[in-house]
Formats: sequence, structure tokens, C-alpha cells
Amino acid sequence: MELLAFLENFRLGSPLSDIALLVARVILGVTFIYYGQFKWRDMRQNAEDFEKYHGLRPGWFWGTIVAFQEFFGGIFVILGFFVPVFALGFVIHMTSGATWKVSKTDKPFTDWSYDLLALGLALLLLITGPGSFAINLF
Repeated sequence: MELLAFLENFRLGSPLSDIALLVARVILGVTFIYYGQFKWRDMRQNAEDFEKYHGLRPGWFWGTIVAFQEFFGGIFVILGFFVPVFALGFVIHMTSGATWKVSKTDKPFTDWSYDLLALGLALLLLITGPGSFAINLF
């Protein structure tokens, strides 16, 4: 019973829920910064990859949007800037990524489970907001 009482502290609106939302923001942000840094460093290769592997043209356009969303969106989410805007972008990005991997490739679940986890965290932040430990301009 003491464990259940302790776990109640993490429910949305309870004292520790803001810490849980901060942890979710940091995990999501760090993950996207990691993947976005490679796209951002070599934008030419990123554009070629979007055209060659994903069939998205023009690759420079879609590659730039995704690189910006992942790298700078990750930073903004960690800090708590415009979290709903970037969370919505991550929801769209991860939904399209998971859908593409499931429908257009033969990748096993282990290759697209990351997309589902990121989608879940992004949805959480989109619905609940960033919590109290955020700069929260929006």
C-alpha cells in the first residue's frame, strides 16, 4: 500500500508529475538532437537520402525541415520553448516514419519501435504540456 501511495505522486497534477514531464522532455529532446545532428552536419547528403531512400522530392526541402525539427526541436523541447508546436511536429514526423517503415519496407518491429516510443512521448507532451520546469513561451 505504501508503494501505491508513493506512485500517486506521479499522477498528472500531483507534485512529482512535473519532474516526470521534465524527464520525458529531456529523453525526447536528447534523442532527436542525436539523430538530427547528423542530418544537420551534412545537408547535401541528407537531401540525397530523402530523395533516394524516401522518395521525397525535393530532398533539400524535406531534409531541411526534418533536420531543423529534430536538432533544434530537440533543444527547444528540453528547454521548454514552444513544446506543443515541436511536439506536434514530432507526432507528424514519427507517424509518417513508422507508417513508411511498416508499409514500404520489410523492416522488423525492432527497427520501427523507436518511432512508436518517440510518438508516444511526443503525444504525451502535446496533450499535457511541458510541465512547470519549462520556459514555456507557448
